[in-house]
Amino acid sequence: MTKPPQPARGGILGQLYVQVLAAVVAGVLIGHFFPATGKSLQPLSDWFIWTVRLLLVPVVFCTIVSGIARMENLKSAGRIGLKALIYFEIVSSIALVLGLLVVNVLRPGAGMNIDPKTLDASSLAKFTPHSPPATSVVEALARNPMLQVILAALAAGLILSFFRAKLQPVFRLLEKATQGLFFAVRLVMRLAPLGALGGVAFTVGQYGLGSLGPLARLMLALYLTCALFVFVVLGAITRHCGVSLWKFLRYIKEEIFITFATVSTEAVLPRLMEKLEGLGCPEPVVGLVLPAGYTFNPDGTAIYLTMASIFIAQATNTPLHLGDQLFVLAVLLLTSKGSAGVAGAGFIALAATLSSLHQIPANGLVLLLGVDRFMNEARAVTNLIGNGVATIAVATWEKSFDGQRAAEVLGRPRATSGPP
Repeated sequence: MTKPPQPARGGILGQLYVQVLAAVVAGVLIGHFFPATGKSLQPLSDWFIWTVRLLLVPVVFCTIVSGIARMENLKSAGRIGLKALIYFEIVSSIALVLGLLVVNVLRPGAGMNIDPKTLDASSLAKFTPHSPPATSVVEALARNPMLQVILAALAAGLILSFFRAKLQPVFRLLEKATQGLFFAVRLVMRLAPLGALGGVAFTVGQYGLGSLGPLARLMLALYLTCALFVFVVLGAITRHCGVSLWKFLRYIKEEIFITFATVSTEAVLPRLMEKLEGLGCPEPVVGLVLPAGYTFNPDGTAIYLTMASIFIAQATNTPLHLGDQLFVLAVLLLTSKGSAGVAGAGFIALAATLSSLHQIPANGLVLLLGVDRFMNEARAVTNLIGNGVATIAVATWEKSFDGQRAAEVLGRPRATSGPP
């Protein structure tokens, strides 16, 4: 199991979250005062995320394979997977319902009185997938690369477990490869401030802070709902697990800042896996639950999808009765799967959903283009926290979570991973 994270060296300025926070502030200033320069810095964010993604597939594959191979009883792998799926379905449904309730109470789109026929939908062309749209949930999930990696790793892990005695050299090689990959991830994460700088500078330079004004009510409603979900729903879950939510958020603060700046939870997946193991979650649970959560547990995206859908209906005066809204919610419960992890995937999932429903005018998506990036930050961070809590919850459900170790790690002042 991974050692608990150690305090960072070099004082507060040597801590990654401080460097990322400074980069975010610098990105806002550059994007606001020098928008052309800000827009030109987008490649910094793209390169950082691309570099992490190169390591993502082998890290997830090796972690799942080694985790399953370590299990003495293969039934436990199926039990963990089933418990994780049950948890994902329950909690993501709560997220959808919470988003539906808040958007109906606050009604951020009411009074806009927009005729959808007057909206120019040509700017939505880039969000239309070049491949034929999926005709079923199974087909949509089959196209999800993370799910393919998980299934391949499960098969390889089962083979390695069945022939454990004969394949011991392969298992040892896999262990060393996993250690090397996590070391490479820690090196790459030193570039996180540059990725944050590029992503924030581009966003502010491209859309400007002034673009937030017209849709401020929707943005505030989304951030409020995500906060309610994290501190009420996830807070109740962590309390049940014997973990302080606030201390856990401090423990993963670097990952939260990086996700907020790059709007990609993929960028911090390997690092979060290390931290959860260091917190007391067994490696097999982390290896199975966390990667699967990126596909099946997009809590923040679920909130966004319901709120954005009903907002468009409100803004365009499209009547939706309770039955209509519940139908939309049921469809979103399926289409939200696989939309987490990648920046902008939630908007694409929303576009595909509205295009297939024919109840809410898809042209209304134009209203969200200017502020989607700013809302993406809230849903990405919520996805990240939600999947971290899911891993702790499943480990607790399995009675394999080391609560004493968690208390020691979370009680340590200024516990961060620090430079390798």
